[in-house]
Amino acid sequence: MRKSWQLDRRTVLRGAGVSLALPALEGMVSAAPGEPAARPRRMCCMLFPYGVAMPEEESSDRQWGWFPQGEGKDYRLTKVLQPLRPLISDVSILSGLSHPECRQMGGHLTGDTFLTGTELKEGSFRNSVSLDQYAARYVGLQTRLSSLVLSSDGGIGPRSTSTTLSYTDKGQPIPALSDPKLIFKRLFERGNANEKRQLQNADSILDMVRDQSRSLRSKLGKPDQRKLDEYETAVRQVEQRMERAQKWLSVPLPEVDPGTVSLDAGPEGPKEYIRAIYDLMFLAFQTDTTRLATYQLGSFGSTIARRFPTALGINKDWHRLAHDARSGKEEGFEQMGRFDQFLTEQLAYFIGRLKETPEGDGSLLDQTVLLYGSSNSKTHVNRNYPLVLAGGRSLGLKHDHYLKYEEDVPLSNLFVSILQSLGVETDRFADSTGTLNGIT
Repeated sequence: MRKSWQLDRRTVLRGAGVSLALPALEGMVSAAPGEPAARPRRMCCMLFPYGVAMPEEESSDRQWGWFPQGEGKDYRLTKVLQPLRPLISDVSILSGLSHPECRQMGGHLTGDTFLTGTELKEGSFRNSVSLDQYAARYVGLQTRLSSLVLSSDGGIGPRSTSTTLSYTDKGQPIPALSDPKLIFKRLFERGNANEKRQLQNADSILDMVRDQSRSLRSKLGKPDQRKLDEYETAVRQVEQRMERAQKWLSVPLPEVDPGTVSLDAGPEGPKEYIRAIYDLMFLAFQTDTTRLATYQLGSFGSTIARRFPTALGINKDWHRLAHDARSGKEEGFEQMGRFDQFLTEQLAYFIGRLKETPEGDGSLLDQTVLLYGSSNSKTHVNRNYPLVLAGGRSLGLKHDHYLKYEEDVPLSNLFVSILQSLGVETDRFADSTGTLNGIT
C-alpha cells in the first residue's frame, strides 16, 4: 500500500502548456502495478563498428590511439579518451577481453555477437540470447517497456551484419528503432481510446492461432515442426507483451516536453542525431519507462552510420578510416583517432547527463551500468575489444582504472558481473568462467 507521503514516479509538473517529468525524489515509488517499490537498477549497452586506432607504443601517433598508456591506477588517457577525464571517477577502461568463440569469425561479422558471445556458423548463423534480454527476464518486468532497442540504421538488417544488438531467448533479432520521433512516440505518447479493445481483439486472434498450430503439429515433419516451434515462440512473446500492455493500461504515461530532445535530428547530422538518441535513453531511464537499453551506433554493414565521418568533414567514410588506420597510411591514425574522439565526446555527454541528475542519495549514473565498445580492436581483428565500463557505483562497481586482462578471460565474465550488479542471481552467461576480477 502506498503511504500518504509517497508520490508516483510519473508525477509531472504542468503549467503554461508544458509538462515536465520530475527527477527521482525520496518520496517517489517506482514499480509495476501491484509490486513493491525498489531503487531502479539499469543497464545500457552501446556498440560502434570497425574497431579503433591502435598505433604502436613508440609511434609518434600514439596520442591518437584509443587505449591509454600505463595500467591500473597509473595510466594516462590519450587524446581520444580525454573527453572522459572530468568523469573518470565513474569510468573504467578495459582491454584484452573478447568472445573466444567469435575470434575466428569474419572481421566484420561480430557485431551480432557483442552481447551474446555466440559464434555464428555459416549456414545457420544461429545466435543466442543477448545480455540485455537475459537481464529483461528479471529487471524488465518492473517497467512499462521491458527494454529499449535502438540503432542508427534501424530494423534487424541481414544476418551476420545485423542492425540490432538485441536477441531473444531463441536467438532471434529484435528490430531496433532509429527515428527519434518514433522513439519518443514509443516512449511517451498515449494510445487512442480503442487501445484496450484492440488488445482484447488481438488476444482472441492469438487464442485462435495457438489452437490451430496445435492441431497442425501432428501433420508436419520434423523440419517444419522446428519452424512451428519458432513461430509458437514468437506468438508467446506477443502474448507476453500484450499481458504487459494490459497491465500498464491503467497507469498514466510519463509526460515529457518533446522540446528537450532534437527529434528532427537525422544521421546526416551525426552529433545532433547521436545526442538525440542519448537524450531519449536518458529520459527513458529518468522516467523509469525502462531500465534496459541497447544502442548500436552503426552496424558493420551499415550504409547510414558509415557516412558519419564524411558528414563531419572527414574525407573518408568510417570503414575506409578504419582500414587506413590499420595499414598505417599517412595521417590514418590521426584521422581515425579524431573520429574516435568525436564518439567519446558523445559518450561523455550521455554519462554526464546521468551523473548530474540526482536520484535518492546519489545520481542516475550510480544506479546505471554502461558498457560501450566495439567487437573489433583493429578493424577485422576480433580480439582485445576496446571497452568502457561506467556508472553503477551504488551497485558495487569501482572505477578510475585501466584494467588489462589476459586473452583467456572471456568477455562473458564481465557480463556475469554486470548481471549480478543488477540483482540477477546467476554465475553463468554464455562461455563465462566466473566473474570479472577488478571491477567490484
